[in-house]
Amino acid sequence: MPAIFIGLGSNLDNPVAQLQQALEALRAHPHIELKQVSAFYQSLPMGPADQADYINAVAELESTLEPRALLAALHAIEHAQGRVRKQRWGARTLDLDILLYGRQVINEPDLIVPHCGIAERNFVLYPLQELVDADFNIPTHGQLRELLAVCSADGIRQLQDKETSG
Repeated sequence: MPAIFIGLGSNLDNPVAQLQQALEALRAHPHIELKQVSAFYQSLPMGPADQADYINAVAELESTLEPRALLAALHAIEHAQGRVRKQRWGARTLDLDILLYGRQVINEPDLIVPHCGIAERNFVLYPLQELVDADFNIPTHGQLRELLAVCSADGIRQLQDKETSG
């Protein structure tokens, strides 16, 4: 099975608890195996500045679900935790994004893998580096080491070690 990496984020309704609850939902899903989870990170919001900081993490999964079915499962978890899609990059109880699905490259209107912002987002790259080695290659983007070399850590800080986040 391919290694799948998802990004988790929240900035509403106790974000740490939202991420912990999402991880429990992933563990409980019959077609998903949660392999490992990064530490939780606090990061500045993208988009509207009049919102709280985010709590983010990256998780590695294995799944028998194809990418579109996995996306539907992630959306169901978001919905169960009160996610309402009102404003792009607006505040949210939970955001679950497929960052990588093995070596696949998918470019469809509602599913882009690798995730379209993966190469620039410090709240994705810094947690991801905990789960893979620095030579890890992100399809269409290059080695993680190279991406981190040009991605500032400004505005992001680790909250806890990975043993307590997952």
